[in-house]
Amino acid sequence: MDTRILCIRHGDGPMDDRVTTWCGAHQVRCDARRAWKGDPLGDITEDLAGVVVYGGNYNAYDTAKHPFLKDEYRMIDAAMAAGVPVMGLCQGAQMIAHHMGAFAGAPDHGNHEFGYYKVTPTAAGRDMFPAPQYFAQAHFHTFDIPEGATHLARSALFEHQAFAVGDRVLGFQFHPEQTIAGFQRWMARGHEWGRYDEPGVQSPAEQTRLMLQHDAAQGEWFRGVLDRFFARALP
Repeated sequence: MDTRILCIRHGDGPMDDRVTTWCGAHQVRCDARRAWKGDPLGDITEDLAGVVVYGGNYNAYDTAKHPFLKDEYRMIDAAMAAGVPVMGLCQGAQMIAHHMGAFAGAPDHGNHEFGYYKVTPTAAGRDMFPAPQYFAQAHFHTFDIPEGATHLARSALFEHQAFAVGDRVLGFQFHPEQTIAGFQRWMARGHEWGRYDEPGVQSPAEQTRLMLQHDAAQGEWFRGVLDRFFARALP
């Protein structure tokens, strides 16, 4: 039976991220849905091997302002209840944490991470993160670690960078799915939005230097995570 990964996306950009390319390399259908545009997310079916909730510009708690988020939470809840692997990326991780009753939103310190930042494993996170590593970041919101979850990693500016709930739920504050081409698009939009004036944000030159230095390792690490986390999708 063919398998699919439900990819809940919050933008209309090119589908050249590493989740999409991983699906293509393994003959897994990348079932991209955009609830914000009215796409139905459907139900849990036998061919569903995993769910990825992508990053975006929507606050995890803004269900009244953005009612489509309610359908995303419905799917997150149903997948977790059914034991379907769920991965949250940036906003997606914040949504999983919020769904589990933890805080998600802007921290009091006011810092932003936009660039490539060193992420350091906790003692419990060393199996997933054998050593400190740089990852693409683009956020100023954060999450608390939900009750029953394991804190896996931190950065200098944001204490909570990754968590797991058992072996079927992963939340990453960073963007390992992002490629050089994708991050360069973010850089162009960062100039438009005035992102380079925010505290904690790296300069374009520093972003480019770190991106070229660390992108390959980021990609290799993330492909390994996808292989393990979505193993049930593979032949």
